[in-house]
Amino acid sequence: MSVAASTHAHVTAQRALDELLDCPPALLDTTFDQLRTLITVYETGSALRAARALGREQSSVQKQLNTLNRNCQALCGEVLTIRQGRGKDFLFTETGEAAVRLARSTLTRWQESIQRSRRRLGRMLTVGTTEFTLPIISRAWDRVAEQLRRQEVEFKVVHVRTRDLWSRLEARQVDLMCGSIVSRSGDDRRLADYEVVEFARGRPMLLTNLTEGELPGDAVGTTALAELPLVVPPAGLVADYLSSWYGPGFRDRLDVVADIDDVHYGLSLLRSGFVRGCMIVTPSIGRRMAADSDAGGVPLRSLDLRDDREPRVEIMTGAFVHRADLMRYASEHPLNRLWTAVQEDGRTYRTP
Repeated sequence: MSVAASTHAHVTAQRALDELLDCPPALLDTTFDQLRTLITVYETGSALRAARALGREQSSVQKQLNTLNRNCQALCGEVLTIRQGRGKDFLFTETGEAAVRLARSTLTRWQESIQRSRRRLGRMLTVGTTEFTLPIISRAWDRVAEQLRRQEVEFKVVHVRTRDLWSRLEARQVDLMCGSIVSRSGDDRRLADYEVVEFARGRPMLLTNLTEGELPGDAVGTTALAELPLVVPPAGLVADYLSSWYGPGFRDRLDVVADIDDVHYGLSLLRSGFVRGCMIVTPSIGRRMAADSDAGGVPLRSLDLRDDREPRVEIMTGAFVHRADLMRYASEHPLNRLWTAVQEDGRTYRTP
């Protein structure tokens, strides 16, 4: 670096330091706790409801608001919130709206930074799992639980819906994920950056309350789905499965008789008989529900789903982790220890 460049960098750094040292007291007195209170008031609308959400007295919340308003008036010339009268929600000024956005961003970035540091240092481990893949992580955890407890690792299990599997994993909201994905023949691009332990692979089944007369046989080709009344979710595994053949606008090409947000609700619809139709499910759910004799409900049948369309797709159930994370951490890091346990479990419990 030249003398001129070095001098410029020094002057720039000194100016930045001078600006920090010259921060007004009203700004320096603002705490994260006050910012959290401001966001909570914005979300709930009143000091009373915010106090209930925070587990505090209303007077404590109001005191923090008064302090924030007083400091903001001194700094910007405008308060953050305006009381509109008894029983009415607070009105947030333009400055208040901007302050809420900044407070959210500030708290989120600090929390994310702290979590990254805790994960890097092996103090925190977060695992995501769907309801039906919980046994995978449960068995793996049993293999390493005592060791990680001795290391005082904070271990969290997060329930993740299949539709959110990739977004949560890619955003690194979890360190390791257990769930099911649609796997297309010769197309593993989504898995390029991940290590995967595969536990099961196969085609889904069709669960229906239609009678043998309405839908004969014990198998249905995927081409025939276009002629059947279907109960489908708006997103997730089944939606991915259908869009593989019928495109993202598959609802316009299929006979969708019910949209569901949860597999249990779909099962209840079929059991009740209120909706007559078919639902695509994993083989384990299909076999279990067909074998479950519910005297108070409509009997269900499970049919094999023959893959007679291109591309060839299957449902793969497994565990996923960022390859870069495993390589970044030492072998004794909690994530690597847990992943090794998952691999051992996969060799024991993999379904052919």
